[in-house]
Amino acid sequence: MGNRILKMDNVRKTINYLKKNGISHAYYAAKERLEEEKRADYYYMAPSAETLTRQRRETEDYPYLFSIVTPAYETEESYLREMLASVRDQSYRKWELIIVDASDSDLVERTVRQVTEEAGDMRIKYRRLGKNLGISGNTNAGIALAAGDYIAFLDHDDFITPDALYYMAAAVQESRVQNCLPALLYSDEDKCDETSRFFISPHIKQKFNLDLILSNNYICHFMAVEAKLLKTLKLRSEYDGAQDYDLVLRVVDNLLKRDLLGRMETMIVHIPRILYHWRSHAQSTAQNTQSKSYAYEAGRRALADFGSRQGWQTHVEHSLHLGFYDICYEPDLLSVRQDAGVVGGKILDACGCICAGAYDESGECLFEGLNGHYSGGSTHRAVLKQDCAAVDIRCIQVREELQPVYRQILGIPYQERTVQVKTRQGRQDVQIADVAGLSCDEAGYRKLSLAFGQAVRNAGYLVVWDPGIVIKSGR
Repeated sequence: MGNRILKMDNVRKTINYLKKNGISHAYYAAKERLEEEKRADYYYMAPSAETLTRQRRETEDYPYLFSIVTPAYETEESYLREMLASVRDQSYRKWELIIVDASDSDLVERTVRQVTEEAGDMRIKYRRLGKNLGISGNTNAGIALAAGDYIAFLDHDDFITPDALYYMAAAVQESRVQNCLPALLYSDEDKCDETSRFFISPHIKQKFNLDLILSNNYICHFMAVEAKLLKTLKLRSEYDGAQDYDLVLRVVDNLLKRDLLGRMETMIVHIPRILYHWRSHAQSTAQNTQSKSYAYEAGRRALADFGSRQGWQTHVEHSLHLGFYDICYEPDLLSVRQDAGVVGGKILDACGCICAGAYDESGECLFEGLNGHYSGGSTHRAVLKQDCAAVDIRCIQVREELQPVYRQILGIPYQERTVQVKTRQGRQDVQIADVAGLSCDEAGYRKLSLAFGQAVRNAGYLVVWDPGIVIKSGR
């Protein structure tokens, strides 16, 4: 039953998508979703008691205190009990849970207070707020009470895995050994139904990727921020609905202002494990994205604010997918951003599938074989700007300072040709490198692309993939 309820969410999403984007886009979105569901084979398995005992012993001397802040509002009792149990069951023992309750109903307030007190755990702190300050204001009240080294966020209707704080603490300890304490940590997550019996949609995330976070808040849950930094930044009520995205962007801004771009992966740490269960029910954004549509506009404004803080000339647009964005650079990305060395697009074969474009460090083409109309599944990564190891030299733009490197590696001068790109605003002319002077097979193009990408990154620049730039390969 619960699994069917979760799948009904896909029907609602398709109908909303059709209304917003039209028949053609809706057709391919629905087709891709059905294909993704057929391939889905996911089952969450909780760690064994033996594993949790080992984790507890391993970390008993760790000094890090984690403060978990949970804003409560008209909280369903069963969800509250499960959330509390998930925190109390942590294998890592140094934590405090701060519940700040802004419920309008006195009955709900009494229930939340009673359930909290019944737990009988001094690490759980309850505070009734005099009035509802909104999600940011309520959360800030909890942040002010936090005594931890790191402050994590847990929604009142979600729950965490019993090893969540263990992996957070272990990541901090590993960074400490390397003399670099992280500013932010985040994990993978999944969704569950109202009964907590069915788990779907595992979100297996990427390590920190600047241009990807500028396309979507893929960090989301489970997230913990260094306490001193968080208490300085706080949450901003003008971005309620996307307050966590705004916070992440301001953490990134803080690190960039400290000239830490090259160390982002040590300062913003991805823990590649599912540590958070995001509950999908009628009132949650997990199930009904329309229920908080204002959040997506708040996210767009948070991105615009980030661009302004960087001094970039940009405007931010909503993409076809709610909660995903497209930053439009004026006049182009390389002119606006000094951190980007190369921008590359995607190449489609004669069947309209991706055959080249973005490459990882091993030389694998990201999204190879994917239908060019598809977005890459629920994360939509195949249509989002993102940083990568290399981009195909047949579809790139190179900043002037790197054009001598281009000539050195490819053996030809950097020249450009004009191609037409289809955008949501219509067709536009785009300049890309002209490699007519090269005589390569596919393996040769890929080898040169990887060599050039490595040289660009060695020079301290980002390699940015822009899937909005598309050419046909002819094969």
